[in-house]
Amino acid sequence: MQERAARTRQAVLEAAAEEFAERGYEGASLQRVAGRAETSIGALTFHFRNKTALAEEVCLTGRARFGRSLAELAPAADPLRGLRALIGTLARLAHEDRFVRAVRRLEADPPDSAPPLAETWLPVLRALLDRAHRARSLRPGVAPEEAEIMLAHLAEGAMAAHGTPVARDSVWDVVLHGLAADRHERGGQDGRKSPQAESGQTPA
Repeated sequence: MQERAARTRQAVLEAAAEEFAERGYEGASLQRVAGRAETSIGALTFHFRNKTALAEEVCLTGRARFGRSLAELAPAADPLRGLRALIGTLARLAHEDRFVRAVRRLEADPPDSAPPLAETWLPVLRALLDRAHRARSLRPGVAPEEAEIMLAHLAEGAMAAHGTPVARDSVWDVVLHGLAADRHERGGQDGRKSPQAESGQTPA
């Protein structure tokens, strides 16, 4: 009996995530959620007393899944590659995870009053840019603060876009290539510029 109840609860949560992602809070219907979950309204309200409680649980689940995915990102030796992996993960979650899609929709459609998802991923982006700056991996003249603003806007766009993953990947390759310093500008492992860079010469 408990196993069956757990299955029903999970089915309701998954159905609700799809419903909230598509219609927002105001447009969502418990009747449609029950239909999607192939259960009754009585079974739904046994687990979640009303639409608000259901939305709160969907958001809690989505935020937990989002946080786990970011925590599982493998540390990259090259911070620019780390940015590429972060951006790819953000876009994938926003397009492929029903719970994350629901959280993003509910952020703009109360009752979700929790901090936005951006407060989870922006510190990661900021730390990678700081690493890139310290390693002289950013093109001269590119300030980490300015790059953060640009990348944050573009990341939000990637999460909202409807293009194919290949198209999104190509765009980000161009963006990150534009941020990256040339190899002779980065210098050696000790952080000093190469002799060519210091003299203004271009390597042959």
